[in-house]
Amino acid sequence: MSILSRRTFLKHGVAGSAALPLVTIAGTKSSGKVLGANDKIRIAVVGLRGRGKAHYRSYANIDGVEVSHLVDIDSTQFEPTKKYLASVGAPEPQCVADIRRVLDDPNVDAISIATCNHTHSLYTIWGCQAGKDVYVEKPISHNMFEGRQCVEAARKYNVVVQHGTQQRSSQERANEIAAVQSGNYGKLLVSKGYCCKPRWSIGNKPVETPPDHVDFDLWLGPAPNQPYHANLVHYNWHWFWDFGNGDTGNQGVHEMDVARWAIPGATLPTRVWSLGGRFGYQDQGQTPNTHLSVYEYGDVLLVFETRGLVGKKTGFSNVIQNEYYTTEGMIQKGLFHPAGGGDAIPVEGGTPRQVTPGKEFGSFIAAVRSRRAEDCNADAETAHYSAALCHLGNISYRLGKQVPFNAQSQALGDNKQVVESLQTIQENCKAVGMDLTEATYQLGRPLEINPQTETIVGDDEASLMMTRKYRKPFEVPQDV
Repeated sequence: MSILSRRTFLKHGVAGSAALPLVTIAGTKSSGKVLGANDKIRIAVVGLRGRGKAHYRSYANIDGVEVSHLVDIDSTQFEPTKKYLASVGAPEPQCVADIRRVLDDPNVDAISIATCNHTHSLYTIWGCQAGKDVYVEKPISHNMFEGRQCVEAARKYNVVVQHGTQQRSSQERANEIAAVQSGNYGKLLVSKGYCCKPRWSIGNKPVETPPDHVDFDLWLGPAPNQPYHANLVHYNWHWFWDFGNGDTGNQGVHEMDVARWAIPGATLPTRVWSLGGRFGYQDQGQTPNTHLSVYEYGDVLLVFETRGLVGKKTGFSNVIQNEYYTTEGMIQKGLFHPAGGGDAIPVEGGTPRQVTPGKEFGSFIAAVRSRRAEDCNADAETAHYSAALCHLGNISYRLGKQVPFNAQSQALGDNKQVVESLQTIQENCKAVGMDLTEATYQLGRPLEINPQTETIVGDDEASLMMTRKYRKPFEVPQDV
């Protein structure tokens, strides 16, 4: 939505609100003025459940920061949030359902977004257009088009956009990446990430009237209009394509980001393919609970393994980590394991990026004050590339075909880590009682990518999935 159309909404929708003066954005503190150490930064936290709790609790405990506004489509979230803020001596915030009611308030310096994936980019762009600095949870986008639009908006309006891939705010992780890239432990061949958290059946919920305390139309936002059911609001939307990106784009984007970070200069790959399925149960969800994606970066592969059939005495435990396979061995959790055996040793070397301290929220506030691009630990473009990998893996999967588990696929190639990942998937499926002689999986369509133009080459069907049809008036704009 453009600034003009947003203000049209404000003029007609909330003209009588004393809490919302209609002003231009040029005079906001966040529109370019460097804030001094004693200037208070006022933040609107958008989305109060789940990760949103970490947002308002962290800001409320940072000196010189005030949570001035709470924004949520569920009105039951306001009182417990205000109660927490009061308990730490914070001023009482204003509470609204619609983010558009705070964007033109000149006293709001930043917005901090912890909503559903399908609104991340739209709210980020609206915030940029209003001259607000933005902290946005992962993934920055619901599709590839949106991510690039966030990058352009941050640049055009000269605002800070920091992404919720928190490992970019870890100096320890930055040191590990520097060691991987140093060459001290051989040449990198495979950068691998794991997202293996328990993701069991969500069952089936009936269509019903939304609760009175939920503004379901606002919750739908850019997504197609559709009936309400309780598997959408509040968490299980992750497993529906209209709103989420599966666990690869949920927890997985953290480890995907680290895996890409380890490959020097990596933006988008030249080729992508994937496989997987929603195995072990039948429920209302749509996204795969098991997903293997492979990304080609010249002579380096990025391999990503998502498995949700873990725990519950399956013999397969949670794995949330990264590994780096080199010509000389493997690096995992800061230790180098030589290929020929022997004791693991701590990795070191290289020139690590100096991370702005304060973890994700403290570093965001530091960048808001300094206005220096280098103080932002995970900027919009960094976020865009890592989220795009999740989207590409999902596009490949969604355009795939069903093949039997006992068939050999030439798409797998002979890379050791890829073959081992497929074998792990097979064993994991057996552990939940699947008969693989009768089962099938989705073998994704290979996608050829032009990293410079950020396009999928020669595949119109796949290219259409790089964006979506937007529901008015919640369109992500072509011109930010």
